[in-house]
Amino acid sequence: MENSRRRGRPGHDQGAVLTAAVRLFNTHGYDATSMFDIAESLGITKSTLYHHVSGKEQLLTMAVDRALGALEEAAREAIGSEAPAVVRLRNLIRASVLVLADRLEFVTLLLRVHGNTVAEQHAVARRRAFDRIVTDLVRQAQAEGGVRADVDPATAARLIFGMVNSLIEWYRPDKGAPDSIADTVTALAFDGLRSH
Repeated sequence: MENSRRRGRPGHDQGAVLTAAVRLFNTHGYDATSMFDIAESLGITKSTLYHHVSGKEQLLTMAVDRALGALEEAAREAIGSEAPAVVRLRNLIRASVLVLADRLEFVTLLLRVHGNTVAEQHAVARRRAFDRIVTDLVRQAQAEGGVRADVDPATAARLIFGMVNSLIEWYRPDKGAPDSIADTVTALAFDGLRSH
């Protein structure tokens, strides 16, 4: 179990180790990054690094949890709301953009995970569960008449989140306020989905 209070040399807590690892995983790939690379980037020894974490799998799990935890929380709020499905879907899309902007490096890593390790397989399963929630919300919104009925719900969900996820390729904090980008993505998605 993760122990975020474990400490090594001053200035290098578990959060710093995780941040360094995620940057290297995104730059060089998870498989190509070694624990030595992470230690070297922090200017510490491998033994000091192992004081903070048990290995790369733990770092990947922690990173994916940062991204998926926030997305899953947004999904729980959407499911638990009494609002019409189209409003819940809109809110979930908007919240997802804000999560991506806030946790850009972690979401970037999440979207590059393909299931090659146990930790990656677990992350992929969680992503698929999130995708099913979005698909179900599209289906519910169609049934309520808030989303056009001639679009396959799973395809609509993939296209919407394809647009959301594309932000990892170009979004930077200096590119615009996250709220404004979330409004734009939501408006574009719903102008195409709205029932006429």
